[in-house]
Formats: sequence, C-alpha cells, structure tokens
Amino acid sequence: MILFAVVVLLGTALTVNCETHSLHYIYTALSKPVSLPGIHQFTAMGLLDGRMIDYFDSENQVTVPRQEWMRERLPADYWDRGTQSRKSKQQWFKVNIGILMERMGQSDSANPHVLQWMVGCEGKTNSDGTLRFVRGVHMYNYDGDDFLSFDAKNGVWVAQTPEAQPTKRKWDEVKVLNDYTKGYLENECIDWLSKFVNYDQQQLKKKSPPEVFVFAKKAKVETKLILTCLATGFYPKDIIVRIRRNTRVLTADDGLKSSGVLPNNDESFQRRESVEILKSDLSKFSCEVIHEATGVDVTKTWGKKLYLLPLLLIITLFLQSEPGAPLCPADLHHSVLITVLRSDPCQSI
Repeated sequence: MILFAVVVLLGTALTVNCETHSLHYIYTALSKPVSLPGIHQFTAMGLLDGRMIDYFDSENQVTVPRQEWMRERLPADYWDRGTQSRKSKQQWFKVNIGILMERMGQSDSANPHVLQWMVGCEGKTNSDGTLRFVRGVHMYNYDGDDFLSFDAKNGVWVAQTPEAQPTKRKWDEVKVLNDYTKGYLENECIDWLSKFVNYDQQQLKKKSPPEVFVFAKKAKVETKLILTCLATGFYPKDIIVRIRRNTRVLTADDGLKSSGVLPNNDESFQRRESVEILKSDLSKFSCEVIHEATGVDVTKTWGKKLYLLPLLLIITLFLQSEPGAPLCPADLHHSVLITVLRSDPCQSI
C-alpha cells in the first residue's frame, strides 16, 4: 500500500503535450518511518513539465536545485526561504496526518499511512510566446485514494470521501483561503511557470559541447613528460574527464591532478586533467570526455606526435580557456512555495 500510495498522485495530471507547460509541487508524508531505501518520512519536490527542478526530504532538511538553471538563476535566499517553507510544511503534515488517522479510527494502526498534496498549474503557449492559464490542480490524497480537491471554477472544496466532509466545511468557511488558492493557481503559479520555462529554454539554447585537446610537455625531470587533457567551451558544467593508462582510470594515487570545473570568460566552462609519466613508458594513454547534456562521449589518445606539440599552441589553448567571473543569479522574489496552509486550528485538516 505504501509504494502504491506514493506513486499514485505523482502520476496524476503531469502529462502535457508539446504546446503546454506545467508546474507542480508534490508533498508526501508518512505517519512513521519505513526501512526502505530512498523512502523518507517527508519529501517535497517541484516538477516542471514532469522533470524534477528542486527537492527536499526529512533526512537532509534542505531544499536543493535539481536543474542547472535553477542553481544559476535563483539566489541563495530563494533556497533558504524554500527550506524554511518546507520545514514548516513538514510540521503541518505531521499534525494533520495524525488528525486523519484519528478521524478514520487508525490511531493504533501498526502500518504507516500516507498523506500527499499536489498543487500546480498548466499553461498553453500563445502566438506571442506568453503562457495563458489552462487549468490548476490543488488536491490531497490519503493512502492512495483521492481525499479532497479544490474546484477553482466555483471556488469551493470538493470532498472525495465522507471523511473529507469536515475538512471541506471548515475550509469553505475561510473565504480568504479559497480566494487565495484560486488566485495562486490562475495567476501566481502561471507567472512562475512562465519564468521557469523561459530559464529552461534559455539553457537549452546555451548548450555547448566541449572541445577536447590532448598534449604533452616536458617535466622538470628530463626523463618525464606531463600529459594534459583539456575540455573547454562546454555548457552546462556537468562533465566527466578521465585519463586512462591502457584501460585503467588514473586517480590522485597515480599523481593525477585536476583543475576541477572552472568558468571561462564567455559563460562556458573548462576542465583539465594532467599526469606525469616516464618518457620510456610504452603504455597507451587516453583521455575520455563525457558531456551528457550535449551527447558528447569522445576518447582521444596521446601519440608520439602529440609529445612534441609546440609550446605556443599550448599557451594559446590555455589563454582561450582563461577563467572568468561566474554568472550572478537573477534577483527573484521567493514566493512560488505557497504557505497558505499553516498549523493553526482554522486551517488544519
């Protein structure tokens, strides 16, 4: 029942076609911990067009970005506020899952129970590129069954089970809650959806594959060479660079040195790996570069000709890849994580 309940709401209303976009936030709470890998007592995630853009769980207690553009575009205080908001919701869920268990006569249940909340909106692209509201979703699910949902057209809550009737009556009496929920779905949610779609599309346009260079230069010791592999000009910055001796991947224990990922002055990135070897070493040395965002998976090898690469070309390559200042995130006001449901008697379940 647990696993079914966790996935049933996640698959609801998330499929959209190429002309529409969606933004949903899904919160899942268990009444007690379970000993299953990857299943936490409380999780929260944001989904843009069905792809996760941020994540929070009760074990790590911090909201983190799951898309590069989220990390780059949104400032640190966005994530700080997001973390505090989700910690507050975690407490709200803890209180209200207890209320539901008592209401349904499950207080002494040895089995864990699941409460989920999904809130979000879908928008369709206009001819001028803007998004217009198509539909909103604001629903609760308990133990895999629909419990309560918001009817935005009529501005009222709809009880899906008899046990949800007390909650419907209580929340319908709070007109400001219903007005805010309707306004969020039709306006604020669409505004955030538009921003996120724009950021996502800008990143897609910015995707750039790496150029890969392998070269060698003399080491301080006459009998040795320094092999260097340089990947540069790529975006986004997630990349894998490996130097192999025959088939074995070299590590720091072998003397491998890495620059890590560094910014270039054109908003792209670079990374270089180097290792010192004996000139007499007849092993096959190769460099493997994998950049999943652009589908690059290339391997280049060092040969005798590369050992004599002119110093001028080496200098040119490094100058072209000179690190510049990283991008500053946009100064966006944090309001996408709605906080209309608080742990007070009026707005509890």
